[in-house]
Amino acid sequence: MERVCPKCGRTYTAYPALSKIDNVTPICPECRMHEAMDSLKIDKEHQDKIIEMIGYDINNTKIKD
Repeated sequence: MERVCPKCGRTYTAYPALSKIDNVTPICPECRMHEAMDSLKIDKEHQDKIIEMIGYDINNTKIKD
């Protein structure tokens, strides 16, 4: 099932994550990762590098081994 993330506006098919902000709103897994790293005061540039290193895209599809 395709969903649209209310935070980033992108379409995703992965199981939705709950927003850390209100613990109710379903958002894409990548935005949830960004919210978690925001709470740790990790800057946006490093967040993107971390997500790239993890190797998953917005749909939780493994993109590298």
